[in-house]
Amino acid sequence: MRFSAIAFAVASAAVSLVSAQSISAVAYLNSSSVNGLVYFYQEHFDSPTRIIANITGLTAGEHGIHIHQFGDLSNGCTSTGSHYNPFNMTHGGPDASERHVGDLGNIVVDNTTGLALLNITSDYVKLKHHTSVIGRAVVVHSDRDDYGLGGSPLSNTTGNAGSRVACGVIGYSSTA
Repeated sequence: MRFSAIAFAVASAAVSLVSAQSISAVAYLNSSSVNGLVYFYQEHFDSPTRIIANITGLTAGEHGIHIHQFGDLSNGCTSTGSHYNPFNMTHGGPDASERHVGDLGNIVVDNTTGLALLNITSDYVKLKHHTSVIGRAVVVHSDRDDYGLGGSPLSNTTGNAGSRVACGVIGYSSTA
């Protein structure tokens, strides 16, 4: 009995230690013309996740960026499924109270440098959770995301963000 109590205490301490560690992930986006990296960083289980993206090769303007359901790139970006939506919500902007977990908003191309940058923090996107985005895909779209305010059925599911121009699978990163 004493051994069981000690083993339980050690196991509990190990779980606490693991859950207290930060975790990071990265998605490498690659297509014929678009390339970039999307980094994810979560301090601990209950903390928000920082998402930072650097993307080149996009046309000028705004482009919807989302986390999609599958990390399957066997048929390019089309096999990544729909927006990651484990809570069965309608599409929304990154600050909306009702939105898909995968709704990250828009990334804007700087007309001078051609670089698109994103730096947001999300309470919805998790790396350590039963709704983790690890193994899913980041997809950049051809058009601006209307945040579900476009008044059409497609707006409520995709934000009318257009075709998929680049994607990459979210995987664990060696840097924390």
